[in-house]
Amino acid sequence: MQRRTLLSALAAAGASTAAPWASAQADYPNQLIRWVVPYPAGGGTDVLARTVAEAMRQTLGQQIVVDNRPGASTNIGGQAVATAKADGYTIMSADNAILAYNEHLFSKLPFSPQNDFTYVGGISRFPLALVVHPSFEAKTMKEFLAYVRANPGKVNYASPGNGSPHHLAMEMFKNRTKTFLTHIPYRGAAPAMADVMGGQVPCMFLDLASGLSVIQSGKVRALAIGSAKRIATLPDVPTLGEVGVADTEVFAFQGILGPKGLPANVTQRLNADLNKALASPAVVKRMQDFGMEALPGTPEQFRALARAEAKRWGEVIKAAGVKLD
Repeated sequence: MQRRTLLSALAAAGASTAAPWASAQADYPNQLIRWVVPYPAGGGTDVLARTVAEAMRQTLGQQIVVDNRPGASTNIGGQAVATAKADGYTIMSADNAILAYNEHLFSKLPFSPQNDFTYVGGISRFPLALVVHPSFEAKTMKEFLAYVRANPGKVNYASPGNGSPHHLAMEMFKNRTKTFLTHIPYRGAAPAMADVMGGQVPCMFLDLASGLSVIQSGKVRALAIGSAKRIATLPDVPTLGEVGVADTEVFAFQGILGPKGLPANVTQRLNADLNKALASPAVVKRMQDFGMEALPGTPEQFRALARAEAKRWGEVIKAAGVKLD
């Protein structure tokens, strides 16, 4: 009898301990949500995160505060989220760096992109275009390939930095076309783009989030775009596939991650409200301004895309011998 009483008491104690946690998850969200952006304030990732966060706030019914944690190729922000409590109140913007590149660029990471996060959902993706200064003698991709093959190593290309999507896009291009161009890394997209516009460096892969208006204004000339099909904002620019550079789809993408072990109902709620936000007029307009394509879908679809990109880019990074440590 005493044993039965003791077991009943323990069961009741366990239930009372679990009840607040279960209740907290049932009425999620009931407090402020922190959205980590692993880049400085004011950049494209930050602006998009704030726009999406505001749209999600309206359906979640809770404030979302952006917390900028730049540095170490987004690893500082990634570690902050990977080690956070898995309760749905800390999430982050993650892009190619954490999702596909860093596990290959660094010998050791403070987290595993595959195992230490909950994949919530995709936000957007946007292609990169191969652009040249308007005075560059190659006017088409065919002419560009002929020129760089006739001048191996003599043509420089700019990028925002080692290991950036722009850098790795050109490494993939070089691999697929068997060409050799010399890399000139800059500290950020703005100075790299400025020197291509100024003619100091003849070419680069430019992301449309930064460079759509620059291309449309004629300050640089786009030879080809790294999307699967032509895009509405640049209808006259052929894809890399169209001009004979096969298997070279190059795009930047981003989505939301949470810490490993987010409760299923929390992940589902965040995913549902993210998908609603992606259809909101403010977010649609922002993406149009940035030349982006929304990536609505399930957590499983976002994870599958990220892991497929990690495999694809891992092969490119290994072949190019790129390391950041």
